[in-house]
Amino acid sequence: MPVPNVRQRAREELERLIKDTAGRHVATGGAAALSLRAVARELGLVSSALYRYYPSRDALLTALIIDGYSALADAAETAEAAVHTGSVEDRWRAICHGVRGWAVTHPEQYTLIFGSPIPGYAAPQDTIGPASRVPLLLGALLADLMASGGYDPTDHPEPSVAIQRALEPVRTTVPPEIPADLLVRGLMAWTYLFGAVSFELFGHRHNVIGDYAAFFDHEVGRVAVLLGLTDPRS
Repeated sequence: MPVPNVRQRAREELERLIKDTAGRHVATGGAAALSLRAVARELGLVSSALYRYYPSRDALLTALIIDGYSALADAAETAEAAVHTGSVEDRWRAICHGVRGWAVTHPEQYTLIFGSPIPGYAAPQDTIGPASRVPLLLGALLADLMASGGYDPTDHPEPSVAIQRALEPVRTTVPPEIPADLLVRGLMAWTYLFGAVSFELFGHRHNVIGDYAAFFDHEVGRVAVLLGLTDPRS
């Protein structure tokens, strides 16, 4: 692989500085208040120079959001890879702890991607791939649970036609052999995971739970049992 030339390295370094600076501004003032002029001023640049890298506030926000989703997915995938040969429940727990560990360490980035919608900002198609990596990782668990014999479709009646129609948008993103009932369980697990992490980070568990980490570890195990995500042969 050729070594990047000096100009390319300088561009990459400036892009990193721009995003680091913008990230600090978002952390202190919120995403809605992000200003390209303020970022340029802090870096000692004229606004026109910054526009060559990010032509608008939304373009810069998109870059930050993609970085956030990508870093979160990296953490979840790395955690899952460490126990990939284990049971479905082991992998579920690893994904959950990977997500929470990253979120607790990077609360500003987590807030940017899972906090309140940003007024006037519409996420472009570029964010869909990075945002889908953790859900797809969870979807793979459902397929493996089926393959392991951990879920017997004959023991679980399929939901109503209305619910199956409601699932149509997500059907194209998961293996076709996953029955509707199991897909519902997977979506509930996904909702639980990010709901629990968001409750913790946004202060909704303050004065409710004393030891966040211990409780989270316990509840991810309980969710696995309640939703039938355990492997009986593990």
